[in-house]
Amino acid sequence: MHRPLLALTAAVLGLVLGLTALPAHAADVTPLPTGTDVDYQLGGPVDRPAHVGIVVRDRTAAADPDRYNVCYVNGFQTQPDAKRFWRQRWNLVLKQDGRPVVDENWGEWLLDIATPAKRRRLAAIVGRWVDGCARDGFQAVEFDNLDSFTRSRGELSRRDATAFARLLVRRTHAAGLAAGQKNLAGYDGTRIGFDFAVSESCAQYRECGRYVEDFGTQVLMVEYRRVDFRRACADHGATHAIVLRDLALRPGHRARYC
Repeated sequence: MHRPLLALTAAVLGLVLGLTALPAHAADVTPLPTGTDVDYQLGGPVDRPAHVGIVVRDRTAAADPDRYNVCYVNGFQTQPDAKRFWRQRWNLVLKQDGRPVVDENWGEWLLDIATPAKRRRLAAIVGRWVDGCARDGFQAVEFDNLDSFTRSRGELSRRDATAFARLLVRRTHAAGLAAGQKNLAGYDGTRIGFDFAVSESCAQYRECGRYVEDFGTQVLMVEYRRVDFRRACADHGATHAIVLRDLALRPGHRARYC
């Protein structure tokens, strides 16, 4: 092969490989609306005043046809009531010395995302949940526990987590939904395609600004203490949706907004 043709072929091949490495395009997803409030409703759906334009609900709950709906999916750990489901897929649960690795705060098993093969299998399972969110009328998905590798007793790495997150983002965009990063403040998830972030207690841990630096106005903030809520409102209330909720997220709780 002549050298000019060889160089051209190599250049084209490099361009193709570079394009295929890019995160999925999110041009068709609907971003979070701004200038409105949010309610975090994982404990159960509840009607809110008209100024609450965004609700976050569990993937098993119905979407609100009059609001922007974020579908909660525990993407990196198991739900406490889903142990039977995961026992039937036991090799996808992370283990150390033969025992499942547990997030002690919530009693949740960590998913085993340590290998490409297991990440693909798990992405197929979580992807079906994402497709269900789309069918049910949600506009976005929040993937909880991106930081689960920090609780893995050294069994998982940040690279494992972000590689799995990239698969979830691609599947979410393919379903026409926006993808939300949850946890791991300071990690710029926009690099792998995340469209927005959901932050719990960011004022308490002085993390709100780190999310805003990466996601701009596309950050939802949930606080559980009045002192933190007031701080979040003072710093970001003019530009971001912030809600004060009870830690149990009970439907009967009276939420407060900036």
